[in-house]
Amino acid sequence: MAQLTGMPQVLVGHATDAAAQTGCTVILCPGGATAGVAVRGGAPGTRETDLLRPGNLVEQVQAILLTGGSAFGLAAADGVMRWLYERGLGFATGVVNVPIVPAAVIFDLGVGDPTWPDAAMGYAACESAQQESLAWGAVGAGTGATVGKLLGPAQASRGGIGMVQVLAAEHTVTAIVAVNAFGHVIDPQTSQILAGPRLPDGSFADTVQLMLAGALPKPSVENTTIGCVITTARLDKAACNRIAGIAHDGLARTIRPVHTQADGDTIFALSVAPSDAEPADSMVIGVAAVEAVAQAVMHAVRAAEQS
Repeated sequence: MAQLTGMPQVLVGHATDAAAQTGCTVILCPGGATAGVAVRGGAPGTRETDLLRPGNLVEQVQAILLTGGSAFGLAAADGVMRWLYERGLGFATGVVNVPIVPAAVIFDLGVGDPTWPDAAMGYAACESAQQESLAWGAVGAGTGATVGKLLGPAQASRGGIGMVQVLAAEHTVTAIVAVNAFGHVIDPQTSQILAGPRLPDGSFADTVQLMLAGALPKPSVENTTIGCVITTARLDKAACNRIAGIAHDGLARTIRPVHTQADGDTIFALSVAPSDAEPADSMVIGVAAVEAVAQAVMHAVRAAEQS
């Protein structure tokens, strides 16, 4: 269990289908948040990412959805939109308020039943959203996540979803990451493999070394690491996009290989600072984002082992 601190504007909720081994996680910002995104993997599944480009009309989002189910799972965003709409939240059009809910998916369809998160599950994740007693590991978007697919799904380790908060001067930077990577996960301080493909003796294989030696991946598309960095620092839309891109360095520190053609690695960045706050130094926030993402990846796989 863990809780968000220093971010009263943010709520996190999970919806989990343990039988089907899938789920979704919603990050709610009812008061709105400035957002950016960076997609680095070759097989992304996303929604509303073009809207987050600097220069496009909408400046604020009301939620970010991380979900299983591959492209089918994007339907869960409809339930998040309905939950926000019922509360009058969203982009004011003069007719109705339209909730803005960018989303990204992992592929977990081959783990449990071929079932995926739907609108009802997205709504349920919103209903469960809170700041305290948050569960991590094999829950929400991390329910059916696995890590280290080179030798096939039977030899893969459990993945999951994790959260870490880092202080950057007077600001808080939080990373929430669902780890479902093709590559293995290491602790960058020790180079110890924490999760990855298992050899017959139960030890972990080094994915990179096996591939360089000529090992070819087993047919599999069950990959992708997705996440969101949230900060209390005031950042504009361009800075949020920059932070989202920098935050991928946290994946590169801990996942080997990362950003492959079979991974749809995507990170969102949110600024939940009040509009009258002083602009922050984005360089400091970027450094903190990398640290938070790297630690959240490790937290995800460690928590999954204990789930």
